[in-house]
Amino acid sequence: MILKKISLKNIRSYENNELEFPEGSVLLSGDIGSGKTSILLGIEFALFGLQPGQRGSSLLRNGEKEGKVVMEFEIEDKNIILERTLKRGKTISQDYCSIEIDGDKKELSVTELKNKVLELLNYPAEFSKKQNILYKFTVYTPQEEMKQIILHDPETRMNTIRNIFGIDKYKKILENISIIAVKIREEKRMKEGMTSTFEDDKSELALRENEIKFKESAVIVAEKELLTKKEKRVRVQEEKDEFSKKIEERKKLQQEIEKTKIMIVNKKDSISDNKKSYSQLEEQVEKLKGLKFDESEIKKIEDELKISKKEKDKLNEENLRVSSDISSFTLKNDDIRKLDARLSKIEICPTCLQNVDSVYKANALNKIHTDEVENTKKIKELMKESMKLSESLGKKENEISEKQERIQELKILKIRLEEVKEKQKRIEDLKNLNISMDKDILLLNQHTELLKTSVFELSKYDNIFELKQKELDEAVREERLAEINVAELKKEIEFFHRQIDSLKEKIKKIEEIKKQLSYLTELEDWLSNKFTSVISMIETNVMIKLKAQFSKLFAEWFSMLVSDTFNVRLSDDFTPIIEQQDYEIEYEYLSGGERTAIALAYRLALNQVINSFLSKIKTKDLVILDEPTDGFSEQQLDKMRDILQQLNVRQLIIVSHEKEIEGFVDNVIRLKKENGSSRKEEFLIP
Repeated sequence: MILKKISLKNIRSYENNELEFPEGSVLLSGDIGSGKTSILLGIEFALFGLQPGQRGSSLLRNGEKEGKVVMEFEIEDKNIILERTLKRGKTISQDYCSIEIDGDKKELSVTELKNKVLELLNYPAEFSKKQNILYKFTVYTPQEEMKQIILHDPETRMNTIRNIFGIDKYKKILENISIIAVKIREEKRMKEGMTSTFEDDKSELALRENEIKFKESAVIVAEKELLTKKEKRVRVQEEKDEFSKKIEERKKLQQEIEKTKIMIVNKKDSISDNKKSYSQLEEQVEKLKGLKFDESEIKKIEDELKISKKEKDKLNEENLRVSSDISSFTLKNDDIRKLDARLSKIEICPTCLQNVDSVYKANALNKIHTDEVENTKKIKELMKESMKLSESLGKKENEISEKQERIQELKILKIRLEEVKEKQKRIEDLKNLNISMDKDILLLNQHTELLKTSVFELSKYDNIFELKQKELDEAVREERLAEINVAELKKEIEFFHRQIDSLKEKIKKIEEIKKQLSYLTELEDWLSNKFTSVISMIETNVMIKLKAQFSKLFAEWFSMLVSDTFNVRLSDDFTPIIEQQDYEIEYEYLSGGERTAIALAYRLALNQVINSFLSKIKTKDLVILDEPTDGFSEQQLDKMRDILQQLNVRQLIIVSHEKEIEGFVDNVIRLKKENGSSRKEEFLIP
């Protein structure tokens, strides 16, 4: 990976600036606060975006709403341009991301772009969720962070080293093995508990199988006893049914006696009713015998009635004529009065349209008044005639009504006289019927006596029937008990069968669990005693090799920076050990320059080891050193020339405010800050 160009817009102290990076060694020079570190942060942001826990306000220039970083670099002859923007809203967040590879530009999400960059740099996949830790230790590590690694407790440092070199997977494997082993032991304890009843279950199965054989024998005996009880119950039932028929016969005879008694009572009641009936009929016949009836009288009255009706019809017609005449004359008078009213008002003749003469009008009025008087006189005469006719009609209607009533009386008398013969015949029939019913009553009484004799003879079966009923009840009870016994035995057998099936299934499952338990025991033994040892040995060998190379390089770099009186190496937990003559010196008791030398040697050794162990990563051509000479003496600054010459990289970027470093590098980029804004002052090639 070789940086070519970076453009910063509203990033920290940069408003809108662009820097180009040549190959070889490049020094970013300037006073403290001139914007050197901002360029390094811009490079990291372009590659990976905001880091977890990093706020956008640490990059976006104060007071600005948007910021942008565009960086161009090269990986294996591929020209790549990254663009990322920041936008201020409620919070400052990443807004736009894109990548252009050899002219092919794509817009991606924040995560997609980070994964794409990791792919291009060929970083291991497990580093995709880490905070650029591999980048910081292969390319750019702030000097203070290197000192923190040295000062960390051994466990934290070892975890960091494992993460850097991607060998934390061995520790994770061992931790997972421990977790799995615990789970296996828990599973074993559970399965051991599940198999603890195995022998008891087998004994229980044998016991149940023996019990079921005994129960099956008992069922055979119980079924034979049930058959005997059933046969006894059927026999007693048949005997009881025979006596029941006798009892039923007696009941029918008693019912027959009751019916006969009822028939006798009914016949006696009928005889009494008949006597009353023919006594009443005899009285009626005696009364009718004194009455006389003449058929010709009816004929005579009917003829008179016809004549009266005709006379009534004539009177009605005459009365209708008179009423019609009265109405006619009344209408004429009404017309005369209307004409009188019109003539009284008329002045001009409607026909000739001449004035009507008063004499002529008076004559006309006299004429119509005379006609009105004449009509009124006739109406009065007709009213008198109408009254006479109405009176005659009333008399005629009364006459007709009297004749009709007389005819009705005669007809009723005729009917009553005709009924005498029928009543006499009815009297005779009733008397004969009573004689017949007296004979029936005698026969019914005789029949009743015979029935009573038969009932008495059948009464002896009542006690026998009761005894048989008790015997049947007992037989039914015994049969029911036998049935219950058989059913209970069969139910117990069925229950035992289910228990046996359940026990067999349980034993089968336990046998399967025992196989699983055996497998888990073997697996636990393999994981704990074999696989763990292999992983631990692999990790140990890797760490030994890593430590040996790391310690060697660390000593070489440190010896170039510090006098030969110091001897340095790494402990097993990668802690720097500094020895002078025959005793160790604590890191805290070193001078500022010596501590910087330790951190720089550690950093350079770490970089070389990483590039050696992870040789496929695409960042080994680039190294960025941030204030690598902080606290160095003039003698140590002179040795930096040798250090830089020993670094065999295509591109080395150094951030420093030391003037002496300018003579050790190929290129210098001076940065200056004026009025709160950073800019490139000039570009020099020594």
